Amino acid sequence: MLAKPEERTLIDAVNSHNKELVQTLIKNKAQLEIRDSRKRTPLMIATENNDAEIARLLIEAGADVNAQDQKQDTPLLYAGAEGRLLILRMILKANPNFKIYNRFGGTALIPAAEKGHVDVVRELVKTKIDVNHVNNLGWTALMEAVVLSNGGPKHQEIIQILLENGADPNIPDGDGVTALAHAKRKHFNEIVQILQKAGAK
Repeated sequence: MLAKPEERTLIDAVNSHNKELVQTLIKNKAQLEIRDSRKRTPLMIATENNDAEIARLLIEAGADVNAQDQKQDTPLLYAGAEGRLLILRMILKANPNFKIYNRFGGTALIPAAEKGHVDVVRELVKTKIDVNHVNNLGWTALMEAVVLSNGGPKHQEIIQILLENGADPNIPDGDGVTALAHAKRKHFNEIVQILQKAGAK
């Protein structure tokens, strides 16, 4: 449900980074799952604002880490995609649902791999997340780390991490093209070597 004007206090407190007011409102049993006009909960707003202290207060108070906004993002999905490492670690301790997907049908791991968030990828592969999940574009996290990257050191490290944690290098994209073929086409020689060592064809 959307927040009525008189119920907006928690949303406003989070938006203005007012930790003391957030603490007071939580103690006074504020509605943690109230939504703004974009269907964002206070925790979602704190995650977008990269406000780890307020996110911690909300998570400890029981805020829903699986609540989706109008773009289908959850705090977990957003934290993964945008590299919010501290908040991501807190969310992971709250047992999030890894089967809630973003608007592209993807997990938090896929955009994290694409955008070069090495430490986020390292955290996510320790969880029950499916490293071989294929999104609506037909891409896995490993595929995105090849196709949508510049092939540099961060993505080389991410591809190595994914492979060491069960990523299948031979899942093709929707057109039947493998990650190895994409890496060769883009002249990502280091990535080609990493994939070939892992048995990529």
